[in-house]
Amino acid sequence: MAQAIFETAFDVVYLISVVAAGLIMLRRSKPGSVVQLFGLMAVVLGAGDAFHLVPRMWALWTTGLAANVVALGFGKLITSVTMTVFYVLLYGIWRLRYQVRGRVWLDVAVWSLAGLRVALTLLPQNEWFSANPPLFYGVLRNLPFAALGVLLIVLFAQEARRTADAEFRWMWLAVTLSFALYVPVVLLGNLWPPIGMLMVPKTLAYVWIVAMGWQLYRKGEAA
Repeated sequence: MAQAIFETAFDVVYLISVVAAGLIMLRRSKPGSVVQLFGLMAVVLGAGDAFHLVPRMWALWTTGLAANVVALGFGKLITSVTMTVFYVLLYGIWRLRYQVRGRVWLDVAVWSLAGLRVALTLLPQNEWFSANPPLFYGVLRNLPFAALGVLLIVLFAQEARRTADAEFRWMWLAVTLSFALYVPVVLLGNLWPPIGMLMVPKTLAYVWIVAMGWQLYRKGEAA
């Protein structure tokens, strides 16, 4: 019961806050602005996570997680795809924020890694609707995802330092934390379920990323 209360309260506040912030930024920003991209990214984040978190909340308050494997698996599948979109949008924010021109190889790298991640995610061998999906495919589909994350960490760290960007000074750290907290869950989640609690600070890392966009919106930059 304590788990159900904590998770439900946390997830409801998280989903409402992120989606509401995203919709506000989308509605009140200039087309093509950094803030608008942040708004879209926040909505994608919240909507995608809802596919996993809403069935999980339902399961915790009703028949339990084991009895809702299919719904939870489908939610994880959708979330895996939307999280990839989230980071592709974050790359777009990086380009727009720092007015990056050229460097087409970066576009190729980002889209290739994202496309590979989605393709691997959709493979039936992932067994999304199984109570014990294979670890091998869990690792495999996350390799290009991790590579995308490392690329974004490096890009934001370099540009924020070069331009003395106060608002995005810690973007690289937020992205680093989101991946560092996610990897142990992928590797050990089925073997030791309590490690799944790392998803809470991982979610807070995403909130931190969205909050940086909200800070720009509040300051009126690109609004």
